[in-house]
Amino acid sequence: MKVLLVNGSPHEKGCTYTALAEIATTLESEGIETQIFWLGIKPLSGCIACKTCAKIGKCVFNDKVNEFLAIANNFDGYIFGSPVHWAAASGAITSFMDRIFYAANCSGQKIFYLKPAAAIVSARRAGTTAAFDQLNKYFTLMQMPIIASQYWNMVHGAKPEDVKKDLEGLQTMRTLARNMAFYLRCKEAGLKAGVPLPTQEVGIYTNFIRD
Repeated sequence: MKVLLVNGSPHEKGCTYTALAEIATTLESEGIETQIFWLGIKPLSGCIACKTCAKIGKCVFNDKVNEFLAIANNFDGYIFGSPVHWAAASGAITSFMDRIFYAANCSGQKIFYLKPAAAIVSARRAGTTAAFDQLNKYFTLMQMPIIASQYWNMVHGAKPEDVKKDLEGLQTMRTLARNMAFYLRCKEAGLKAGVPLPTQEVGIYTNFIRD
């Protein structure tokens, strides 16, 4: 089993990475393979709702979004990490998640269906819970079970050395990793035992404004 961890910070080895690395180390100790996917520093366009993805199975903009979509189906779970900018997730990871989930959904791909996910956030001081709430909304819309920890998934510090001193934050990351590993093993055991996936209905879409 494998978990893909997304670093949504412009700093490749900054505070967000430090938290993700703690998770990755713990997952590896639990026998789960990991890979950290960095968004980099090049600008990421937001979704323009052109719906080209419905026809070609990927985003019309060929950047980190399509790079991620090309490998995402090879993983069993996902963790998305973001620094806190203005009491919200970073602009890069917001654009990224808007587009990966929109492209997968519009093209009918089941890349993320019933695969566990979690969000982690990193801040110097405040805004963490608002950013955390923002990121979790993506998972509920995509029918992805959210993995919880012993506290909200956050670390604090202005630099990686500070994060390493946030003992409760790092413990929260480790607990999250172990809970993710447990869920993955339970899902695997259930499928092997013949537990069927939930029955899916044809989607019903309604608008608030009607003629």
